[in-house]
Amino acid sequence: TLFTKAMTAAVEAESAIEILREECTSLPNGPSIIATGPLTSNLLSEAIQQILGDGGLSFFDAIAPIVHRDGVDENVVFAAGRFDEDSDYLNCPMSEQEYLAFVEALRDGEAHEGHDWDAVPYFEGCLPIEVMASRGVDTLRFGPMKPIGLTDPRTGERPWAVVQLRREDRAGQMWNLVGFQTRLQIGEQSRIFKSIPGLSDAEFLRWGSIHRNSYLNFPGCLSPFGSSRVRTNLVFAGQLTGVEGYTESAASGILAGINLGRSLSGEEPLIPPPTTMLGGLFRYLRNADPSHFQPMNSNWGLVDPLSQRIRSKRERRELLAQRANEDFFVWMERSGLRLDTTEARV
Repeated sequence: TLFTKAMTAAVEAESAIEILREECTSLPNGPSIIATGPLTSNLLSEAIQQILGDGGLSFFDAIAPIVHRDGVDENVVFAAGRFDEDSDYLNCPMSEQEYLAFVEALRDGEAHEGHDWDAVPYFEGCLPIEVMASRGVDTLRFGPMKPIGLTDPRTGERPWAVVQLRREDRAGQMWNLVGFQTRLQIGEQSRIFKSIPGLSDAEFLRWGSIHRNSYLNFPGCLSPFGSSRVRTNLVFAGQLTGVEGYTESAASGILAGINLGRSLSGEEPLIPPPTTMLGGLFRYLRNADPSHFQPMNSNWGLVDPLSQRIRSKRERRELLAQRANEDFFVWMERSGLRLDTTEARV
């Protein structure tokens, strides 16, 4: 792609960088940044596990979709935990007819072809939602969509089935569809998941997926800026840290370089404010629940909300982007960072 060509050209044009195109099978002893991708080799994965522990490295994504709170229909969806124990859940109630139609839609949905994950025995607990639907009409109703302990305030009765949304951030902007990891194609996810009562106008910040992906449990084993907790001069970056996407990976690598340099100079590491996309992403990485941690791409649910509620998605995003841009440059100036305007030619 043009982006990867531009990034490669920028690295190759830097005289202070020596490029060695060979496999890295162990962690260097000195100051280092480890920024491998989703298919990190077995030998390097083993070296990472030795320093971070067995729970520090995962090999598969089982990602459920996330929706923005503003698009959820409050006339349908209600906040409650099972048996009134936990209020950090929103519930989309279904009648028997709605549930049966939903199961049928899942069974008929077009999925991406999968191969390597099917052979992994421990993956049974993270089966795609459409595979669970194919196992029997009541499988979901007695699994992730069980209505036990919930009462629909509109009827005063227990729903036939429920789709639960779990809060993913402190501000309550991002909500995860619990148990809805899927291999469905994005168009199918949009069609089927927007048929869930209360989600017809929802903005999906992240779509579900299941694929081979080596990534670290950032909040469980790394420092707030991505270093090993036992070796502060060993910093991790890129998709290995649980960020998704080219720009996110590149930005985390740049920030890792800045902070490794500061650490070696005896200075405190820097992280942009959470009103910026990079700052919001790092806040998610360090504050997410380690027991539910999943990789994340950049989305507007990561940044601090505006002081006033804006219904127009386009206007809200424009205001968020304007504020993020302004705050980022103020942060750079206060941190003594300068913008390199040199353009790499592809």
